[in-house]
Amino acid sequence: MKFAVFLAALAAVYCSVDAKHTPPKVLLYSRNAGEFGKDNVLICHVSDFHPPDITIQLMKDGVEIPNAEQTDLAFKANWHFHLTRNVHFTPAAGEKFSCRVTHGTKVTEHAWEPNM
Repeated sequence: MKFAVFLAALAAVYCSVDAKHTPPKVLLYSRNAGEFGKDNVLICHVSDFHPPDITIQLMKDGVEIPNAEQTDLAFKANWHFHLTRNVHFTPAAGEKFSCRVTHGTKVTEHAWEPNM
């Protein structure tokens, strides 16, 4: 699988001479409705970006949450990439959860809205 990711990245670099920089679309949500004290999964899905130079961090009160898992980098026929990162968490009142995305040199932070 890593070889496939390597080939995808190599092809992207080869094609990036003619490709434009496209910023990512970011969706941050939880698997279940947000409830304080209930186990849940925080999911950050990043899509439609190019080039594939990207880092996704799931944050709690400004500190990266350990043990997050990430899918393999994948792309569509138009060389726009997508990637998902998730982590188990148990939200509590007053805590702030977010997804920090670094694409090239631009950093954006997206807040989780628990809808409670």
